[in-house]
Amino acid sequence: MKKEHTVYFKVIRGSEAKLLTGLIYLEENTEPTLRDFAECLKQCGHDVQVEDERRFIFRSGTPGDDYLIDVLEDYKPASKDFAGDSLARSFVKKTTYL
Repeated sequence: MKKEHTVYFKVIRGSEAKLLTGLIYLEENTEPTLRDFAECLKQCGHDVQVEDERRFIFRSGTPGDDYLIDVLEDYKPASKDFAGDSLARSFVKKTTYL
């Protein structure tokens, strides 16, 4: 059975960086490989070559369009639930001042 694995990556062009996501389908109890990341980036429209295997960094293979892509394997998105916090605050009794 396959499971979804969300891939977070940072596209770096000069001094500008954007955080983007991709999706990989993996078999149960397997970790993504360099090849899986490269295929995910290709499906997202990036023609890339491996720059650093150990740190999962890729370089654009398109002539005239030089940028790096850093795959963030340990990235954890914010776990704060803003909607839940807002709802919880609505139940708090406001203190009236005398």
